Amino acid sequence: MAPAPASLSAPRAISLLSPARVSPGRWNSVSVSFAARPGTGAVSLAPASAAAVTTAQRRLVAAAAATEMAPAASGEEGSKPFVEEMRAVAMKLHTKDQAREGEKEPQAPPVAKWEPSVEGYLRFLVDSRLVFQTLEDIVDRAAVPWYAEFRNTGLERSETLKKDLEWFKEQGHTIPEPSDPGTTYSSLLEELSEKDPQAFICHFYNVYFAHTAGGRMIGKKVSEKILNKKELEFYKWEGNLSQLLQNVRDKLNKVASSWSREEKDHCLEETEKSFTYSGQLLRHIFT
Repeated sequence: MAPAPASLSAPRAISLLSPARVSPGRWNSVSVSFAARPGTGAVSLAPASAAAVTTAQRRLVAAAAATEMAPAASGEEGSKPFVEEMRAVAMKLHTKDQAREGEKEPQAPPVAKWEPSVEGYLRFLVDSRLVFQTLEDIVDRAAVPWYAEFRNTGLERSETLKKDLEWFKEQGHTIPEPSDPGTTYSSLLEELSEKDPQAFICHFYNVYFAHTAGGRMIGKKVSEKILNKKELEFYKWEGNLSQLLQNVRDKLNKVASSWSREEKDHCLEETEKSFTYSGQLLRHIFT
């Protein structure tokens, strides 16, 4: 089993709030919903104690998943779809500012102190490409037959990231090799995909849906700060993104409908860990 992310020194807690109320979304056979306070679109950065880094990372990823999404489709015979169960779990990892059901204490330092660097952003993009490529390779191989349901969803990001990194190279920047957060997460995904498919699906959904939501807002803020407002290909999708997301939600609910109650609960239990691993990647931007 790949090791859990180690605690980082001089950690920071980052909170990204959606500027509008958000409807339910999903997390791999799963679902996430965020209800941010209207008019608050704020990205913030503030010091946190070393002991709080893991919590801060989970909070960062929870906030980064906030987005406007259509309500989940109902399950068979009117039963509650599994994505709604995931939503309830995810809500507890939010602050009250991010969601009514949030249980974490809010941290809201001023956006003026948010200072990303090109070098840190490149580390984030490189590690993100490795993670997305790993996810794409896993569903293409489909060691578990129902992984094939998630081929060619339109959410794939490895090729768009490749184009963006080529652009940075043309601007004279040196593209780094993948770093520990990316390689560790990639290894974990490979292992889970073979030994623990329910846990893998949790990570799969977290990575894709967080990026299409608050991840885009982070990208916009970075662009304004260091890229002269250039929009990277990483934040563009072909076709209607809302429909692409709904298609994946439907597939996730379909797959989860064959799971036992124990398997569903196991998937739900992985949510917090998925926040931690993704948070390691996001922290590159600010270090």
